[in-house]
Amino acid sequence: MSFPIERPRRLRRTATMRRLVRETHLRADDLVQPLFIVPGEGVRTPIESLKGQFHLSVDESVKEAKRISAAGVPAIILFGIPETKDATGSSAWDEQGEVQRATRAIKEAVPELMVITDVCLCEYTDHGHCGVIHDHEVKNDPTLELLGKAAVSHARAGADIVAPSDMMDGRVEAIRDALDADGFEEIPILSYAVKYASGYYGPFRDAAGSAPSFGDRSGYQMDPANVLEAMREAELDLQEGADMIMVKPGVAYLDVLARVKEVFGRVTAAYQVSGEYAMIEAAAEKGWIDRKRVILETLVSFKRAGADFILTYHATEVAEWLKEG
Repeated sequence: MSFPIERPRRLRRTATMRRLVRETHLRADDLVQPLFIVPGEGVRTPIESLKGQFHLSVDESVKEAKRISAAGVPAIILFGIPETKDATGSSAWDEQGEVQRATRAIKEAVPELMVITDVCLCEYTDHGHCGVIHDHEVKNDPTLELLGKAAVSHARAGADIVAPSDMMDGRVEAIRDALDADGFEEIPILSYAVKYASGYYGPFRDAAGSAPSFGDRSGYQMDPANVLEAMREAELDLQEGADMIMVKPGVAYLDVLARVKEVFGRVTAAYQVSGEYAMIEAAAEKGWIDRKRVILETLVSFKRAGADFILTYHATEVAEWLKEG
């Protein structure tokens, strides 16, 4: 009987062997934990559509930030849900807004934890769209100045990184100009450069109260069928001054993530979005999957595709797993 000379199974025989030859590694340093900040004090309210996640008041966000840092996660990203919303989303640049106050409090309490702030208007507008509305249409250019104001207010509060997620044309340049004019040349921009008009955002919109009151976001977020458009978006944002770029959502767009990383070779993030998180949690609750195994397998897939770091609601829990070995 003839036997094969090449036997790949030789390198899979034991757990130690598999560790030795493993190509892709997931670390706590690869993870960013999202937090939702709300008005009030002592607020820690479970988000029904995001099992295990909470609406947090500023004081509770500080407690959570300490836990996140202790787990070894290097950064958080803050999303604000204001007490009042209006047509222009003016709470987005309120110096006493939820994100601004949380940023100051967290940086004072846990200075080593990096604070990324989401820069967009959808959480702050009464219509739920990411920009200024005129005749039922989202206007690009009038929105840019407002995004710049929001980014500057975050930098003044102590944000380490600002992350525009609106998908307006020219927003990175507008934000860069606004930051530089206010003396924040050192603050990097993490651009949601490739953000698709996806059905995976449902639980986030529930958590942030940011579902559009009319229409949808297909006029400014990307068509899920397009890859060349993604490359153009990433190229433009880098030309405008983005220091890092992001692909969002994650699992359904691993091919896009891999291509963006390969072509541009820049620091690239992936966002495991709310719908992806919620599907894992729902299937695990039904007993249909091994929850821990699927979470880790999914996060490794982002790393394998080229992500330098991953925004995920599982970040802190995974970091604690990794610390336990």
